[in-house]
Parts: sequence; structure tokens; C-alpha cells
Amino acid sequence: TRTAPVNVHLTLLVVYSLLLTAAGLWIGRLVRGSGDFFVAGRSLSAPLLFSTMLAANIGAGTTVGAAGLAYQQGISAWWWNGSAAIGSLALAFWIGPRMWRLASEHNFYTAGDYLEFRYNGAVRGITGSLIWLGTLAILAAQLLAGAAVLDVVAGVSKPAGIMIGAVVMTVYFVAGGLLSSAWVNVLQLIVLIGGLLVAVPLLYSGVGGEAAFAGMATPHPEYWNIMYSTGSGMSGWAMLAMLTPAFIVSPGLLQKTYGAKDARAVRVGIGAQAGAQMLFAFIPVFFGLAARASGMQIDSQNAVLPAVLANELPVFIGA
Repeated sequence: TRTAPVNVHLTLLVVYSLLLTAAGLWIGRLVRGSGDFFVAGRSLSAPLLFSTMLAANIGAGTTVGAAGLAYQQGISAWWWNGSAAIGSLALAFWIGPRMWRLASEHNFYTAGDYLEFRYNGAVRGITGSLIWLGTLAILAAQLLAGAAVLDVVAGVSKPAGIMIGAVVMTVYFVAGGLLSSAWVNVLQLIVLIGGLLVAVPLLYSGVGGEAAFAGMATPHPEYWNIMYSTGSGMSGWAMLAMLTPAFIVSPGLLQKTYGAKDARAVRVGIGAQAGAQMLFAFIPVFFGLAARASGMQIDSQNAVLPAVLANELPVFIGA
């Protein structure tokens, strides 16, 4: 395994993080009130809604996590992102347009506003507490995945990596809420999708092509079964059942839906995002399989994707 110069990886990651932070602060100047902060002034077009929803759904957890799961369990890891795409279809064509109309008519900013309108303040408070716990777990997964990247490329300790990710994330979001987040997501999406699409063919040929994938040792006989599910429910049908509903009624995704400029933007933007995510779902899986095909021995699930990017690709593509 070849190791690219750490200083180049780290330098580019630092520059990218500063760029995201600066973009969030700059866009934050446009925020004029709570409507801009919480729902982007209800001005998100279909393309902007597409990009911010897709970027939200394919963050650190779903790229680093899905690649690691594919390395351990096989192609059934597709369901990590595939389930989100199926849930997004229901949001786009069933739940989303109705929720957008209610939010526009009654000036809802959050999912809690809807719950209080539909039920009462007690339901809002109880649900808000449950959402807080769930969001804490999701945030932890995102920050741990980001810290794994910094650990692989620069040996940064887990606590320090978590703090760095938290600071960058907090600054650009607090600066402008959904408005700044939506535009920063465009930048993130261009870098993420563009980089991965360039990396896939390079990695495929670099690890030995079809012969390497066909001849690689697999950890269990169901590795190539897309419906395989472990006893702990980590992939296949179990993941479909667990994750699909979350992407239909997720408070964060509903709030982005509130920010659309009209119901058509909801249908077109989120619907197109669902299709794109179904295709994207194969990419993290490919990286997990490529780690197996290259013969890499990796103990930590979160280290699989950053290890492949840092060690099996040209330095600028990997970074």
C-alpha cells in the first residue's frame, strides 16, 4: 500500500474547511429575519432543493459508513442509501407537497410548529425531546466519520477531529441557517460527486480491474447477495424497514421542504434527488469492495473509505 504525503491531504482538507466556513459566513449576510434563517425565505428552487437534500442525505455517515459496511458485509450495504432514496420518493410525491402547503398557509418554520398546530403543545414537547435524542445520535455518527478521515490522513486524535468538524459545521450553519446551508451544500455536492466520479474508474483500474474483484476473498458466503441481512439488522431488508420511514418524516428534511418556493419545486427537486441517490448508493459500496479487492486489512469500519482515498489514489484526487 502506498501512502500519499500527509501534508498535502491535510492542507487541502484545511483549505476546503475554511472555504465552507467562509461561504457560510458570506451567505449569512443575506439573512434578514427568522424566515430566512429557518426556511430560506421559502425561496428554494427545484435545483437548489435537489442539491441541499442530496447533500444532506449523503453526508459523512452515509459515505464513510456505507463503504465500511460494504467492506464487512457486501453489496447489501446499498440499502443504506437506497432506503433513503425510497423514503425520499414518498416525501416528494405524497408527504412533501401537502406539508409545504400547510407550512406556507400557517407560516410553519419547523416540524414542531406543525405538531403543535395539528395536536397541542404537549405533543410538540414530547416529540421534540425524542427528536433531540435521535438528532444527537445522527450528529455523533457524522462527527465520528469526519474524525476518522482526519485520523487516517493526519493522525489527528478522535476528540480533536470531532471538535474540528463540529466547529466548521456550527459556524457555517449558525451564520445563516437553512439559507447558508443550502448554498454551502451546493459546493459540498460538487466536490463530493465530482471527486467520487473521477475516483471510481481510477480506483477500479488501480486495484486490478475485473480480475481483482472476481478473485477477492470474501468474509462470508452472502457477500454478493444484495438482500443479505445480518442478525443485527445492518443491511438488506432490515435496513430498508428501519431507514425508509425516517426519510419520509425526518424533521430536518421536512424543514428543507418548507423552504421550497412552491409545491412543484418539492416534487421535482426531491423526486430528482431520490433518483440521484439510488444511483449514488452504489458508489460507497464500490469503495468498500475495492478495499477488499486491493487486499487492505482494516479493523475500523469508519476507516475504510478514508484509507482507500488516502492510499489507493493520486494524492489530489484522494484528498
